[in-house]
Amino acid sequence: MPRYSDQVNDQADGLRRMNAPRPVQVIAVASGKGGVGKTNVSVNLSVALAQGGRSVMLMDADLGLANVDVLLGLQPRANLSHVLKGDLGLDEILVDGPAGITIVPAASGVARMAGLDPAEHVGIIRAFSELSRPVDVLIVDTAAGLHDSVLSFCRAVQEVLVVVCDEPASITDAYALIKVLSRDHGISRMRVVANMVRGPDEGRQLFAKLVAVCDRFLDVTLDYAGAIPHDEYLRKAVQRQKAVTEAYPSSPAARAFKELARKADTWPIPAGGSGRIEFFVERLVGSGSNDREALSLTD
Repeated sequence: MPRYSDQVNDQADGLRRMNAPRPVQVIAVASGKGGVGKTNVSVNLSVALAQGGRSVMLMDADLGLANVDVLLGLQPRANLSHVLKGDLGLDEILVDGPAGITIVPAASGVARMAGLDPAEHVGIIRAFSELSRPVDVLIVDTAAGLHDSVLSFCRAVQEVLVVVCDEPASITDAYALIKVLSRDHGISRMRVVANMVRGPDEGRQLFAKLVAVCDRFLDVTLDYAGAIPHDEYLRKAVQRQKAVTEAYPSSPAARAFKELARKADTWPIPAGGSGRIEFFVERLVGSGSNDREALSLTD
């Protein structure tokens, strides 16, 4: 028969496991070029996940041409530039968005924000470790292209979701992004969502084109996350400065975003860690000597 002290210890261990915060799922939404609907994907994926009961934070990481707030008709009084200058803490700039999501606004049209050095990238990521509110999912809406900030955030997250549409430039630039992330930064698996397609077959064909060229030249695994259809209701939602998942929940685009959220909810979350977002810094520091040197500059 177990001793009383053993039973107490078992109960204490159980309570600690129950009270331990679950690891945060972090997804970077990226694209090789602008104009493919990346921010729309970030916003609507965030809202769809929140509608499914998740506590979601959306970070506008387009540091210089931020537009999450514009897309949602929000007017934040402060942004990440104030955090970088030390004027405000990250908790003080957060904005409430649709379906209860929390938005971290970036600075629009501030050239300084578009030219951060590696140490400042680390500083932004470190600021997340000081957040007090609970988060289940963090969506990072990166800038388009291959800017250093894009690479920094993609290396720090668990999942990279590449948005591509059926245009030659989009496919070429998506391949360039995947090549740099895989060849230079060791990211061996990424997910792809086909946007603005005319049907499910077009989405899979687009994905197949990208896989064919990646399989030929790169050692990387691409997973198909799904397709978002070209939808007039999405355009109407943009005009109304609302997420289509909230403004027109029964529209084809909204249903597709809900399916994408359902899939994202099944993507694996790494075990261990504190359950907050400190692993952001750990992953960034572990990605190379340049990052370790950058982190030392902020100590």
